[in-house]
Amino acid sequence: MGSCRAHPAADQISQTARAVDPADFAARTDAVVVAVLWDGLEEALSLVGAPEGALGGKTVIDCTNPINYATGDLIPASGSAAELVARAARGAHVVKALHLFAGASWPFTGPPESAPVVAVCGDEASALDRAAALIGDLGGRTAVVGGLTSARQLEEAAGFVTRVAAAGSNPRLAVPDVDPALLRASQPADN
Repeated sequence: MGSCRAHPAADQISQTARAVDPADFAARTDAVVVAVLWDGLEEALSLVGAPEGALGGKTVIDCTNPINYATGDLIPASGSAAELVARAARGAHVVKALHLFAGASWPFTGPPESAPVVAVCGDEASALDRAAALIGDLGGRTAVVGGLTSARQLEEAAGFVTRVAAAGSNPRLAVPDVDPALLRASQPADN
């Protein structure tokens, strides 16, 4: 985002948000949330120096949905947006998270037992912990579903949600209500 648009955008976000020149971005943050359209993902990463290692050692949370919003189809033939981020952002610790919840969903202020569960995946434990802490600050809970190779499945879920919504139904009602505690209770005990 050019500086002519960045300052008004930062003002709109909050009084504490600051516009930063892309060249200075990486030095001013410990964690990065990538929330751009698929078509602009590689350009956004290049703009902040990710291919040169500017995000090395940082937690990078990828929220990209690489889907065709008209059909719900995943755009990449293989792999995932999160894996593309990991390849493009040399040395970064990438976590796939927050791609199913619109920014307006946060912060969640309802009862903790009703807090949204954010499925996350990544290969670096400290990055998963940082993502979980940030999601907790937003009022959400996390469910770690695997390493970064699980990101494609999470991105396909975004396509499913898009298709169900386009069909005129609430995606929340399109999946069964499964209580993990009941599943564990129904399993035979190992002797």
